[in-house]
Amino acid sequence: MSKHGKRYEAAKALIDSDRTYSPEEAVALLKQMPPARFDETILATVALGIDPTKNDQMVRSSVLLPKGLGKTRRVAVFAKGEKAQEAEAAGADVVGLEDLVEKVGEGWTEFDVAIATPDVMGQVAKVAKILGPRGLMPNPKAGTVTFDIADAVREAKAGKVEFRADKGANIHVPIGRKSFAEDDLRENLDALMDALMRAKPSSSKGQYLRRVWLSPAMGPSIQVDPASWR
Repeated sequence: MSKHGKRYEAAKALIDSDRTYSPEEAVALLKQMPPARFDETILATVALGIDPTKNDQMVRSSVLLPKGLGKTRRVAVFAKGEKAQEAEAAGADVVGLEDLVEKVGEGWTEFDVAIATPDVMGQVAKVAKILGPRGLMPNPKAGTVTFDIADAVREAKAGKVEFRADKGANIHVPIGRKSFAEDDLRENLDALMDALMRAKPSSSKGQYLRRVWLSPAMGPSIQVDPASWR
């Protein structure tokens, strides 16, 4: 069995695995962990009290992180005519329709966010089997199928992220980088949790936010008290 390295073990030693931490304590612990050789992404993982096998309990939405993600996001837009021009003017990295669908169909997915106007979704559906498994398929619930194309591009560039419950009823969302100030990480985390609460299905009964963890890309998880956002 492989063992974690000294840096991981040193970070783990800072955490009491028998307790949950306040958001402030958890972020402070993240900042105390020994640094990696790169600026690690901070990931929030939330276990939800939903049944993901039921369509009326699926949780899928998006949130604009007020402090961004700390990296440049590549945005691809499926559009035509004036909407394609709007996307280019707003800063989209690649814009197209038939040519872009063909390129993606050949396996090219070198972008972080895909946005489309509603009138071209029939063509985008041709590459759904490629985009879907990678979490790149445009979706109205995530705000990535819209005629407000310029706003969608700017928000994606500014740090808007999509979240969706997986088969285990968990969501996994990056909330920034380890180099962020503590206040900035907490603000992004609060924005995510507020968005999750707004996305709560009306058919979900009992405890909705069950468990919350924060972790750096190459480090151990810190359990956070979900009562902070109920």
